Amino acid sequence: MEFGYLSLNHLGGRRPAAMARELEQRGFDSFWVPEHSHIPIDLASDYPGGDELPSGYWHMMDPFVSLAMAAEATSTIKLATGISLALEHEVLDLAKTVATLDALSEGRVILGVGVGWNEQELANARPDVPFKKRFSAMRDRVAALRAAWTQEEASYEGTYDRFSPSWVYPKPAQGSVPIAMGQAGPVGIEHSAEYADEWCPIDISLVGVSGEQSVEGGIALFRRMVTEKGRNPDDIPISLFTWRRPKLERMENYQSLGVARVVLTPPTMRVEDPDRSLEFLDECQDVVSRFKP
Repeated sequence: MEFGYLSLNHLGGRRPAAMARELEQRGFDSFWVPEHSHIPIDLASDYPGGDELPSGYWHMMDPFVSLAMAAEATSTIKLATGISLALEHEVLDLAKTVATLDALSEGRVILGVGVGWNEQELANARPDVPFKKRFSAMRDRVAALRAAWTQEEASYEGTYDRFSPSWVYPKPAQGSVPIAMGQAGPVGIEHSAEYADEWCPIDISLVGVSGEQSVEGGIALFRRMVTEKGRNPDDIPISLFTWRRPKLERMENYQSLGVARVVLTPPTMRVEDPDRSLEFLDECQDVVSRFKP
């Protein structure tokens, strides 16, 4: 089982190049950064964390610029968005940005995507996408990106994304960039089971068949849905974000469930001192080291 780390990626924290290099040296396999282009001040949507929205959410830097800097400072670590609000970008611009990062990093990109929870944020960026239709729009978006990346004369015609036959370059070094979907609710799990290359939910968000909060139940439900979609669950790796410290017993359980990667999250989602992230990694290192392949 591999380990990744999600950086809050704010200007006052440890810079992305330094953070990615530190993680690579510690044996982490992936460096993840989140995305919010903006946070509307008059916030009507409920923050999923349940409390007041932490300050880190409106201080996040651009994920792709940050990952490009991380790519230059490292050689093996995977570069991932955790997650990108892919609907809030113009589709061809996003396709080129991600493909360029993948080409220049020699095939190290994972595009983690999600539909988001902030209705006003989506409305500001994409007034053409009703919030209740965001999952349908994401299906369009993923298909359009794959067309741009894999077709020599690329085109796509969907409900929310469309472009005429075009040359869209560069192409990703991997041929196509793996799409990791982060949704953990029933609708999100169904979409992930249908067309994601990887699944990257948050452990505490998972629910089983009966609606009970359960990592085991959520993973079982996902694999059942994958099979119902005519796909092989073994072909879709699971990266599990954990908002809790990586206790050995819980990590062993995740490994037994077939989780391919655990992504550690910052000790806080508030803007913090840059040294705190390294202190947190030091605290986690003993457990992480036990699972190195």
